[in-house]
Amino acid sequence: MRKTGSKTGWAALGVLALCFLLNALARGAGETYAVFLLPIGEETGWHRADLTSVYSVYMLANGLASPFVGAAFDRFGGRALYVFGLISLGGGFWLAGQMQNLWHLTMTVGVMGGLGIASLGMIPGSILISRWFDARMGTAMAIASAGLGTGTLVLAPLAQVMVDSVGWRGGYGLIGGTILLLAVPVALLPWRRITAGVVERAPAASAGLPTQGIARAIRTRPFWALFFAFFFTAVAGYGVALQTVAYLVEQGFAPIQAASAFGFAGMLSIFGMLVVGAAADRYGNRVTVSVTYIATLVGIVSLALVQVHPGFAFVVGFVLFFGGSMGARGPIISTLAATIFSGRGIGAIYGTITTGQGLGAAIGTWLAGFLHDLTGGYTVGFVISSGFMLAAMTVFWVVPELATRRRRDDAYS
Repeated sequence: MRKTGSKTGWAALGVLALCFLLNALARGAGETYAVFLLPIGEETGWHRADLTSVYSVYMLANGLASPFVGAAFDRFGGRALYVFGLISLGGGFWLAGQMQNLWHLTMTVGVMGGLGIASLGMIPGSILISRWFDARMGTAMAIASAGLGTGTLVLAPLAQVMVDSVGWRGGYGLIGGTILLLAVPVALLPWRRITAGVVERAPAASAGLPTQGIARAIRTRPFWALFFAFFFTAVAGYGVALQTVAYLVEQGFAPIQAASAFGFAGMLSIFGMLVVGAAADRYGNRVTVSVTYIATLVGIVSLALVQVHPGFAFVVGFVLFFGGSMGARGPIISTLAATIFSGRGIGAIYGTITTGQGLGAAIGTWLAGFLHDLTGGYTVGFVISSGFMLAAMTVFWVVPELATRRRRDDAYS
């Protein structure tokens, strides 16, 4: 890493704040679909599987766009990518408020929203952070990833307030219009300086991995291990998270209570990500991720028990355990990708790895809705999600490269 002064230190913090805020906006906006799910269904009469398929398309578009987003950042830089993301996400949400058919919602929230989230989230964020942070990159990745929780905490209850005040169509219009306006100040930022960074990294080949470029990366074991860790985790997590608000409302909770519980779960993910990022740097990845997966399983069981004993006790358990571990694996995977595959083409490499998350989330959300319509309940979905969580944890124990602690004196630093 090149020697830097206090001004550069402040600049690094500014870049981190930018990544955090844009990730919070993008991910928080995407998670509001859990709030819009019931009112849209009540107005249209569409089946739950139809409604969850929209979110599946959203996550699929997010995942499939990820490799191209990383490559676009490498080629065009941050300004073009972030402005495109704000226009796509904001425009999609604004148009969703005027939709009349299911395919309208699929194209606006699903396709346009997915492209926008991919362009604003942790793919460009992880690239920027890897250029500004070295020894504390894991912690920096965790802070930026915590935008997921912050955005969910703020926007999920706010979306419910909008639905109660101006209806779901008005809510989508307000959120979309605000995001569109933000494209102007973001376009005016000093992107040449932001994307330049200060960190110089040794090529990944010095660590014994022929990973300069996506073509070589996909032939390595760590690449596919990270891909499937993302995939299994996303199938499990999104299979539960999307229907949390609807599930709690069906168990007798008021909509604002259900949305607030979902939002507080997102808030706790902030602390979970920060703790996990630091813990992985100190204790290694296997122990750290295992604790997070066990916590997620406890949260799923707590949520399932709400239908047996309706009350706030098990909801609190869900919020604490599921929320505290929600998204906690992201900083570890981001850091591993940035360190193992450092060098040319990291944007395309990390973007392709992230495709696993998009595909997993698309399958998980659709499967949860399908199983709800098929069985009339959520129990089978909870069981299947738990199984995928266990599969994701297993990946970290069977692939040696994912257990490596970060070191400060070699290509992994």
